[in-house]
Formats: sequence, structure tokens, C-alpha cells
Amino acid sequence: MMSEDQASNRMWGGRFASGPDAVMEAINASIGFDKKLYAQDIRGSLAHAAMLAKTGIISAEDEKKIAEGLKTILSEIENGKFTFSTRLEDIHMNVEARLAELIGHAAGRLHTARSRNDQVAVDFRMWVKEELERVDGALGGLIEAFLTRAEEHAASVMPGFTHLQSAQPVTFGHHLMAYVEMFGRDRSRVRDAIERLNENPLGAAALAGTGFPIDRHMTSAALGFREPTRNSIDTVSDRDFALEFLSISAICATHLSRLAEEIVIWSTPQFGFVRLSDSFSTGSSIMPQKKNPDAAELIRAKTGRINGDLIGLLTVMKGLPLAYSKDMQEDKEAVFDAAETLDLMLAAMTGMIGDMEINTQAMKKAAGAGFSTATDLADWLVREAGLPFREAHHVTGRAVALAEQKKCGLEKLALEDLTAINPAITEDVFSVLSVANSVKSRTSYGGTAPTEVRRQIRTWRKRLKRDAQTFKKG
Repeated sequence: MMSEDQASNRMWGGRFASGPDAVMEAINASIGFDKKLYAQDIRGSLAHAAMLAKTGIISAEDEKKIAEGLKTILSEIENGKFTFSTRLEDIHMNVEARLAELIGHAAGRLHTARSRNDQVAVDFRMWVKEELERVDGALGGLIEAFLTRAEEHAASVMPGFTHLQSAQPVTFGHHLMAYVEMFGRDRSRVRDAIERLNENPLGAAALAGTGFPIDRHMTSAALGFREPTRNSIDTVSDRDFALEFLSISAICATHLSRLAEEIVIWSTPQFGFVRLSDSFSTGSSIMPQKKNPDAAELIRAKTGRINGDLIGLLTVMKGLPLAYSKDMQEDKEAVFDAAETLDLMLAAMTGMIGDMEINTQAMKKAAGAGFSTATDLADWLVREAGLPFREAHHVTGRAVALAEQKKCGLEKLALEDLTAINPAITEDVFSVLSVANSVKSRTSYGGTAPTEVRRQIRTWRKRLKRDAQTFKKG
């Protein structure tokens, strides 16, 4: 007959055979992932200790011991000599316990006038801020790669698509500059997010602030924050900065995925617009002729992972009453995962754009397919023959139908064929029916004309330079 303890162990089973205490330790502990915050935790503690000494809350002697102990712990972690314990739950308690081993009684004074609630908030904010700064740099590098290739191909014609059907000819440079605009918006969102989160949570304590005469402006300056947060309840319950990071990541990943999809399509033999280098593609295990765009496909897939991280944290936060709840321990893994994933996606895309081969001949040939200059004919009829656009549209439709019947492009129709449709058409119309002339004519601001593409490239280069100076000052 089993003892009561044996029955209990069997009920819990598996790796929790020791009973409910093991389950509680496993579900409660966050050290497995929040140890990633060790540098921010120690930095926050150093600033807090310095402030406590400056305001006379602890002695200068204790502050010196605390600082020396924390620097020793930082060195131990960075050198792989620190032992993390799930029994101590999180990074804060692991550091504090080791500090007590190193300096004794003085370690207990470090937690004066703070709580793990504001401690984790400041650690996490600093980590997200630093990650956003890394993303800002990565996006800058990606935009530079686009500008380089767009400049090379400012006049290289390709088909422009709507509904994935040939619409009007554009230049490859113009198409690439569309992504510059997308990633430029992502970068502006990153910088906006940094500005919004740049407030210091330290000093909010558990939820109500503290009666100690702390100087929150001092710790804000020490930790690189613009100012302290203004409401202690909101401070410990706020994870908007994490949600905003995930939202930015999801939007940026969506842009990367759209581009990855185009690269997958462009690299097929049926299109043949681009060829990826061996660094970003693989062969087939059975079909020797194949070259698979694996990096692009994985970027496309990883977008779903980042979207899941966003939805996961939104769901965690949606029903939480103020102020802090343990549910918020689930905030970090999603952010860490999204950050690591986005960093990899940006690096891979920057590499692909930088070294992929562009088949300008295949693009040029495809640019004239599908009667892509039909709109140019309609515009010419409005501009030169004075037809209302709707009538010009109808005349053009008849010309397209005739070209389909004759199995030729619009530019190959005989003048008499066109004048039979509308006598206002003259030989001058052929000046707009070629793909090259069509592209050159689109000189409106933001259009696809090579002159306009080059102007936008110059504008973006100036903007990148200006942004770098502004961000550095900030």
C-alpha cells in the first residue's frame, strides 16, 4: 500500500514528482528568461544606491560596499561564473542574494525605498530602449542598402503591378524606394516609442511611492531617462512600452514579409527578375537544378511568430486591474523572442538586398507585357486630342482589344489601325507607347521617372544624415 506522500508524488507526476512545492517554484520562477536583464538590473541598483547615499538614506560606506559588490556580480555573470537559482525566483533576488554573500549586512540596505515592482519596470524599460536603439541602427543599414541598389537601377524598367497583374511600367529603383518609405516609417515609429518610454519608473516603489526623501530626478539622469514617471500606480502597471515595441516589430516584420514574398516570386524561373546569392539560398536534396530562396521564405514565416508575440501580450494585459499583477511576469519572453527574431530578419534582408543579382533584361521584357502602356495612350488622347478621359479610356480599350486580336503590343499596331478606332490619333502617339518613354514621362512628384527616383534618393540620403545627427543629440 502506497504512503500518502507516494500517492501525492504520483498525482503530481513527471518532473514535479516532489509535489506542489515544485510546481509552485516552477510556475513562479522567471530567472530562466529574466536573467537577460542582469546588466540593466545592476545598473539600476548602482544608480539607486548612489541616490540613497546622496540623500543620506544610507551611508557612503554602505554605498561603496554595495557598488563594489554589484560590479563583482556583473563580472561574474559576464564571465559565466554566476550560478542562477530558480529558488530565488528572478534576476533581482538572485543578484541581491549574491550581494549579501559578498558584502554581508550592507546588502540589505540596497532595497530601501524601492520594490521589485518598480525595479522590474526600470530594468525592462532600459532593455527595450536599448533594443529599440539597435533596431533603429539596423533599419538605417537596411535603408542604406536599398538606396544603393535603387541608385543603380533608377532607370531599369520593370512591370508595375496591381492585383499582381501587370499594370504600368515602373523602374526597379522606384519599386525599391517604396520599401525605403515603409522602413522609414518603421524607423520613425521606433524613435517615437523611445521618446514615449523615456521616463524613469524607479522610485514608484510597490504602487504608492515612498516616504523616504528620494531624488527621482537624480536616478533618471543616471539611467539616461528624460524625467521620472508622474504616477506611481500607472508606473508599476504600465507595459505600453512593451506592447508598442511588439507592435512596431509586427508592422516592420509585415513589411519585411511583403518584400520577402516579392523576392520569392521574382526569383522563380517564370519571373527570373533576381537571383539570390548562395549565402541566402539553398539547393534541393533531390532536384539538382533548384535554388530555393530559403532566407526570404523564413523571413515571411517568422512574421507570424512576431504577430503571435504581440497578440499574446495584448491578451495578458487586457483584463488586469491596477496596479501590479503577477500576470505581468509573462511580458518578457514575448518581447525577448520578438527582438531576437526581428534582429535576425533585418540582418538577413539587408544581406539579401545587398548582394542579389538583378536581371534587368528579364524585367525590361516583362515591363512591356500585358499592354502596360495603355494608360499612356489614354493620357495622350486627353492631352493631345482633347478627349474626355472616360472617352479616351473607351478608345484605349478598343485598341487593346485589337492588339490582343493581332497578338502584338500596342506599340506594334499600325497607325491606320489606330486612326480607324479614332481619327484624332496621329503618329506622335508612338512616342508614349514604348516602355522607356512611358517611364520617363511620369515626372510628377513621387513618380517613377528616373529623374524623380534620383531626386528621392538624394532626399533620403540627406534625411538619414540629418536623422543620425538628431538622434545622437537626443
